[in-house]
Amino acid sequence: MHIGHELAKPAHKKTRSKMFFSGDPSMRKRVDLGGRSSKERDRKNLLEQTRVERHRRLWLRQQNSAALQIQKCFRGRKAVRTEQSKLREQFYKAYGKYCQNVDRNSFGPDSDFLCQFLYFFKEENIDDFLVLVQICRLIWWFVQDNGHVVKLFAGVDYSSTCALVNCRVKQFIHACIRALHQNRNQLKDQLLLTPEELNVSAIPLLEVLVLLIDPKLPWSCKIVEYLFQNNAIGLLREIILTGKDNAENYFSIGKGSSLERVLMVVICHVGQRPCTCSNINPTHSFASQIITIPFLWHLFPNLRQVFAAEDLGQCYIHQMAKFGPNLINFLPKDISYEFPSYACMLGNILETADIALSHPDCSFDLAIDLAAVTTFLLEALPSVRTSNSRENSMIAEDDMNGDDEVMEIAIDTKLEQQIYNAINPRFLLQLTNTLFKEISSVNDSDYGPEDKEVTAVGAVCGFLYVTFSKLPLERIMTVLAYRTELVPMLWNFIKWCHENKKWSSLSERVLYLSGDGPGWLLPLAVFCPVYKHMLMIVDNEEFYEQEKPLSLKDIRSLIIILRQALWQLLWVNHTSSANLVKSVPVSSAGKGLSVQAIQQRVSIVVSELLSQLQDWNNRRQFTPPSDFHADGVNDFFVSQAVMENTRANEILKQASFLIPFTSRVKIFSSQLVAVRQRHGSQAVFTRNRFRIKRDHILEDAYNQMSQLSEDNLRGLIRVTFVNEFGVEEAGIDGGGIFKDFMENITRAAFDVQYGLFKETADHLLYPNPGSGMIHDQHFQFFHFLGTLLAKAMFEGILVDIPFATFFLSKLKQKYNYLNDLPSLDPELYRHLIFLKHYRGDISELELYFVIVNNEYGEQAEEELLPGGRNLRVTNENVITFIHLVANHRLNFQIRQQSSHFLRGFQQLIQKDWIDMFNEHELQLLISGSLDSLDVDDLRLHTNYAGGYHSEHIVIEMFWEILKGFSLENRKKFLKFVTGCSRGPLLGFRYLEPWFCIQRASGNASEESLDRLPTSATCMNLLKLPPYTSKEQLEAKLLYAIHADAGFDLS
Repeated sequence: MHIGHELAKPAHKKTRSKMFFSGDPSMRKRVDLGGRSSKERDRKNLLEQTRVERHRRLWLRQQNSAALQIQKCFRGRKAVRTEQSKLREQFYKAYGKYCQNVDRNSFGPDSDFLCQFLYFFKEENIDDFLVLVQICRLIWWFVQDNGHVVKLFAGVDYSSTCALVNCRVKQFIHACIRALHQNRNQLKDQLLLTPEELNVSAIPLLEVLVLLIDPKLPWSCKIVEYLFQNNAIGLLREIILTGKDNAENYFSIGKGSSLERVLMVVICHVGQRPCTCSNINPTHSFASQIITIPFLWHLFPNLRQVFAAEDLGQCYIHQMAKFGPNLINFLPKDISYEFPSYACMLGNILETADIALSHPDCSFDLAIDLAAVTTFLLEALPSVRTSNSRENSMIAEDDMNGDDEVMEIAIDTKLEQQIYNAINPRFLLQLTNTLFKEISSVNDSDYGPEDKEVTAVGAVCGFLYVTFSKLPLERIMTVLAYRTELVPMLWNFIKWCHENKKWSSLSERVLYLSGDGPGWLLPLAVFCPVYKHMLMIVDNEEFYEQEKPLSLKDIRSLIIILRQALWQLLWVNHTSSANLVKSVPVSSAGKGLSVQAIQQRVSIVVSELLSQLQDWNNRRQFTPPSDFHADGVNDFFVSQAVMENTRANEILKQASFLIPFTSRVKIFSSQLVAVRQRHGSQAVFTRNRFRIKRDHILEDAYNQMSQLSEDNLRGLIRVTFVNEFGVEEAGIDGGGIFKDFMENITRAAFDVQYGLFKETADHLLYPNPGSGMIHDQHFQFFHFLGTLLAKAMFEGILVDIPFATFFLSKLKQKYNYLNDLPSLDPELYRHLIFLKHYRGDISELELYFVIVNNEYGEQAEEELLPGGRNLRVTNENVITFIHLVANHRLNFQIRQQSSHFLRGFQQLIQKDWIDMFNEHELQLLISGSLDSLDVDDLRLHTNYAGGYHSEHIVIEMFWEILKGFSLENRKKFLKFVTGCSRGPLLGFRYLEPWFCIQRASGNASEESLDRLPTSATCMNLLKLPPYTSKEQLEAKLLYAIHADAGFDLS
């Protein structure tokens, strides 16, 4: 029992340990969730440790091997230095420290003189350098004495020793260049001296280089190839840059410097045939290393002439063109931020381009290569920020740049001016004429342009496209438009390609486009801005009668092509445009030549040109207005156009002319309705009530409306008229009285008798330049009138205010040009055009750059330019004079009046709302048209009440009488029944509510027949008694509409 009891105790303890937690965490069972055994972990750790040890042993072996190699190299170099020192001492003993014992035979193939010297020569050793200088002097003297370089080094038979001689000569030349480079800072005052200065150290070395690199020598090609391979040209570059700092001291020297002579023999080598060193590293080439030196030709003017010679220039330009967009990657490191290598190369090339292009034998291929190289280099330039020269413009414009970021140019000012040779008239003329001279302006081919023409157009358009985006446009457009055949040539090319569907050939041949880019992109990107600029300068006679530069038939075809291209870009291919983009590599060029960037630019310039052509068509129609409308505009498109951030809305903003006018009016109306509803719901209990005296309507309206905030102006305004006796007129304003108020106040405010506006010979209104002489607060009144006109448009009320076209441009914030002048002063326009075409000596007319302002009998002379009173108009500056006169009359004189009017106008009408309309359409929005008074249209959209119906005898008489009314009586009738003398712009279908004729009484008693017709303008309602005769109806109706009884007949 004792034993059993003892055995039972441990079992009891074990059971209790399972049931209770003792508080000791060490007793918790460990659980491994890794899914692996500890043995597996130990194995992996062991393998990792083994791998690390193996790599450590390998690293130690490599370290030991490297140490042995370093020691071996060190011992070898030490031994060589020892041998060089011994050989140097032997050389001094044999030939003298200053080569006193050297004669002509010492340079021959059998002598070890040069071999020993080249073995121990160190450019950093000053004694070796002085020995080299003396050797060069000896060579120069021996050659001058005998005149035969080859014999000096090769003896009688060069062919048997050419390998040895070539090796010695190229090593000696390289030694000279290395010595100059090593000591360039000490020699900087000598580097640009002439050959006569042999007593200084640098000149003997440079003159020997001239002797030994002479292209006429048999080893020339081998020598130059060796120099290129060992980057000796890069050393020459640094030598030149060192000497360049003192260049100002040597510019006046007539003879070329020795350094320039070296460059001339090097550059002339390229013209030798045969040449075995054509496949050199582009980074070490003459073009990369030397032509990238700032102002190279200023430093070496003779070198410029040699480079520009056709054979050499064409060869080097072709070398650069072969590199394509990668050219910039081969250029040396920039000297500084102000002198980037690509910009220096561009400046130097452009400075010699006019010489090369003016050569009688200048080839087509040279012009192609030159256009390509300048395009690649221009593309790397940051864009130029141009100042806005239109100081007189009412609103500053930024038409060309849009929203793109514009970088400030950081390059040196003089270098920038050198690059501006790209837009030099002479260069542009030569380039375009050279490329186009073999291309006929008339193509009879049924297959479109030939390959050569495609190549020429591609080169010109690529160059000009980049130039437009990088350099100031005002310096280039007039030259391209008037001094080259660019516009007719490009138009014929575009027409032929379009007719023969040959566009793909262009994108295959132009490096600036990806293969998927449409071929018409670049030609349109260049043609459109140039032709647009031309249209701003040509006059009506040139455009319509002389049909310059394009015939009206061609312009009609052009409109169709541009419309199709624009619709393709903005609508058809818009969603897939991202798939078309294959940009030029970032390392070689910026974003400007990607297809996407060109598409965006083309869509802008095509829109601008089409808009301008539409303006010309509005002045005098030469093509149906529907030619500007895209074929794909439907109800779905219109519904999308109202919504922001849709493609249709973007088209509406950028190219509204693609959408028919009626569709745009619907969009405009829906925008106004949405805003009116929003403000109407917010101000339902806060209507603005005006109490207006009819005989003081303008002053009362000004005082009350000027106190309203912008939100209140958008809300409802209700008017109560007070007659001359101070009694309120009958009628409650449900909208009709307000319409009557708007029509009366606009008639009074814009009346020329009030003095704020004047009228042209065609009775069109524009701000009075002398308004300040009549009203002290004339600017405030212009602001008020702008608000007043905007309120009428905001409420959809048509008012009879015929504005001059040029003034309507101000509402769109557009700048006015010469062609807008006929809408202000046709007589002045005719006089200016006479001057433009005057064939005699204009200076004899005694005209100066002044203009006389005549306001209310007071004459004041104003200068068009600073010092204009003393600046005579001549044949050279007459175009400038003409445009300054037009600018003064159209923009400068009324800039402040127009600016205040515009501020008031934009309180209610957003700019983007009216940007979808041109000036002629904007006038229709303001005043409607005579078509809106169509009686037949009104009859179709009329309701009847009180027993009347469309076939009632009274109604039949009424319509017959109304149709026989004069235009003036129709307008008065419309004002009588609707409160406005103009009908809805799109017809009476859009009159809200529809016009209604209601019977005034139930019977035809004598008393009722004596009553006059009355109206409820807020409901567009005519209350017409049942007159028994046509004569009675006509008499009563005419009396009522001519009574001007306010709303006493309402």
